[in-house]
Amino acid sequence: MSNDAVVKIERGGVRDSGIELFRIITMLVIVAHHYYVNSGLMDLVNKSPELTGNAIFLLLFGWGGKTGINCFVLITGYFMCKSKITLKKFLKLLLWMEFYKILFLLIFTVSGYQSFTVKGAVMSLLPISLISTGFGSAYLVFYLFIPFLNILVNAMNKRQHILLMMLCLFVYTVLATFNIKVVFNYVTWFCVIYIIGSYIRLYPEKWFGSKKIWGFAALISLALSWASIIALEHMLPKISSYYFVSDSNKILAVATAVCAFMFFKNLNIGYSRFINTVAASAYGVLLIHANSDAMRKWLWKDTLNNVGMYNSPWLPLHAVCSVLGIYIVCTIIDMLRRIFLEKPVFKLYDKWYDNKIEKIKRITEE
Repeated sequence: MSNDAVVKIERGGVRDSGIELFRIITMLVIVAHHYYVNSGLMDLVNKSPELTGNAIFLLLFGWGGKTGINCFVLITGYFMCKSKITLKKFLKLLLWMEFYKILFLLIFTVSGYQSFTVKGAVMSLLPISLISTGFGSAYLVFYLFIPFLNILVNAMNKRQHILLMMLCLFVYTVLATFNIKVVFNYVTWFCVIYIIGSYIRLYPEKWFGSKKIWGFAALISLALSWASIIALEHMLPKISSYYFVSDSNKILAVATAVCAFMFFKNLNIGYSRFINTVAASAYGVLLIHANSDAMRKWLWKDTLNNVGMYNSPWLPLHAVCSVLGIYIVCTIIDMLRRIFLEKPVFKLYDKWYDNKIEKIKRITEE
């Protein structure tokens, strides 16, 4: 990203679309991961006595869910280290999550697809339920840490920032990758990724701006990720084929995410209203298609019947079309939510907030 683009961001202007395109691709990778791991296909591949063409395709198609999480949080760190968390921003995120929880609880309950219990309803509507590995809950909690993380990253000098990154990556990534048990949860890991993203933004080294370097590095890290998956599946079946990308703190999940982020940051494609509008609903795509166990069962098992396609020569086409179709439909749904719900609600919020500020001014002037 050019310096001019960064200045635009800092001044509240429109965002260059390189990173927004990356946001879209990241979410497509996450949906593809869910196509594989949430449908029963993963169990079929693990139990298969031989590595078929479809099995290889699925292993590579569904590889990037945890890497995608890193990409998503890197974007947050890059932008939010120069921004502020306001009550309005937090409420937008919270209501965004709760809207889809309520909507699909009602749809699946009224349709009879899932049974209703008071305890089940309360648990499903809680904004924070699982912060060890549940992305939505962890991201909401992590969001509250951002003001304090900003104090930290802006108070440190460059050398201290580098040392902190190295220490965090050594503990959470190097030790964890080489089979030393590290207690892990998403909230603390997101803080580590935030520190990396903020360093990229606060200390833009000259070599950070090279598309060639980072494009090559992204391809190499992706190739290593895929090679590790096939090698482990073929040679060491007792070890998870996704070992080096099996969670967000694993070494290849981190390396691929950082390299890919740096490449897209440097694309310099300018502003595209279409890309930025679609990207604004990327998190909505996650909130919809990974909404609940009921949604996962209805989507991947009953509607798309992924398992039924396992031995079909049309599996790759089914997978690609399913992921693209889900992304498009979920994006349209979320755009409608923003137009007909979020904008009117926060228009009222802004009016209420302005009135409060005006009253405070009058009181202080008196």
